Amino acid sequence: MRRPRFRPADVAQQIVGGLLLAGPFVVTEEVWVLAESMSSLQTSLLIAGVVVVGYSALYKADKDRDVDIEAKFLGIPLRFVSLLTVAFGAVTVMSFLLAAPRTFGASPMGTLTAISIGSMFSIVGAAAADSLF
Repeated sequence: MRRPRFRPADVAQQIVGGLLLAGPFVVTEEVWVLAESMSSLQTSLLIAGVVVVGYSALYKADKDRDVDIEAKFLGIPLRFVSLLTVAFGAVTVMSFLLAAPRTFGASPMGTLTAISIGSMFSIVGAAAADSLF
């Protein structure tokens, strides 16, 4: 079976989908207040949830993809590495470009947690865009 190509266009689709769904969560005060009240354990579980949702959306929901034949980076499918990078990266960049941590008075841990909350939505949008287009 021929290995599917992972192209720059795929990353662009992920970015558009990730930004589209995560944008509103970056600028919503309730997300930042919620993030400040969450524990380190909750943040860790949330990050794990982002990883599980992303993997499931790419390789379990889309039966046309075979994880075993995808190009790998350190043994991890390159498409999945890109998806995680886009999900967390898009929310991080938006948060700091819009000065959200400063505006909402977030601590470093609160900022990480708020980014993780936004990433849960970003990864869904990024995976959907990657799978649909």
